[in-house]
Amino acid sequence: MDREELERVKRERDAIVLAHYYVDEQVQAMADHVGDSYYLAKVASKAEQKRIVFCGVRFMGESAKILNPEREVVLPDAEADCPMAHMASVEQILRMRREVEDLAVVCYINSSAKLKSVCDVCVTSSNAVKIVSSLRNKNVLFIPDQNLGRYVQAQVPDKTFYYSGGYCPVHAQVLASDITSELNAHPGAEVLVHPESSEQVCALATFIGSTAEIISYAEKSKSRAFILGTEPGVMYALRQRCPGKVFYPVTPMCSDMKRITPEKVLDCLRGGGYAVKLCAEEMDAARKPLERMLELGK
Repeated sequence: MDREELERVKRERDAIVLAHYYVDEQVQAMADHVGDSYYLAKVASKAEQKRIVFCGVRFMGESAKILNPEREVVLPDAEADCPMAHMASVEQILRMRREVEDLAVVCYINSSAKLKSVCDVCVTSSNAVKIVSSLRNKNVLFIPDQNLGRYVQAQVPDKTFYYSGGYCPVHAQVLASDITSELNAHPGAEVLVHPESSEQVCALATFIGSTAEIISYAEKSKSRAFILGTEPGVMYALRQRCPGKVFYPVTPMCSDMKRITPEKVLDCLRGGGYAVKLCAEEMDAARKPLERMLELGK
């Protein structure tokens, strides 16, 4: 299907296509908006089209539905999920609320709707430091990603942090030795890593930031060579925005993100796909921390 035909189908179905930086580049090329979790959450909250086709993993589709419940949100693949999104439990959160005074439960947006529904505020990797810094609470339970949580803790040392022990299985595969090996092979290259990476990997970084922040940094940097410590799907945007620069990815692909294919996106536009279904009570509870994130993250 050529671009003109694709846009015609979108208009006929009154659909908008949102895609995360980590999905296949052919899928990104089909999208109306491509971005990280924070950007896509903002776009989804304001989308006026009847159908939102969300090219990403399940928690992203859930967040879009929670923020815009009147719209139909469909996922190209029902099995595309994020393991980290489930690496905490409601029981754990409720127990911590009983045991720790003056506690704020901060939930990385990479989490299930069920977890969001019992939290105080959501964050993304791009706004976590800003939002946690603004909280009045002395104690923070940061779920589910302990690596991002420890990165935030280093920037907000006046608060006491607790963790659920979750992590991103993709970023966790990158070792400090992988970075040093690439540095030996490409001396002078800058190291760009995502805060979902381990503390040892982050210690070797020239820059630590969200996917969108990594792209922006690379675009502005005078360096011509970079070691890329995040999912290589971002290479599509980097090639567009950083012509003449060279990137050496060290992070493996996210198999869940790569489940999204152009054929599955077209199926969504033709009326197929997997509709996100959540009960009204859970959506109402989960909407509060998401809306608070959008407000505090401005």
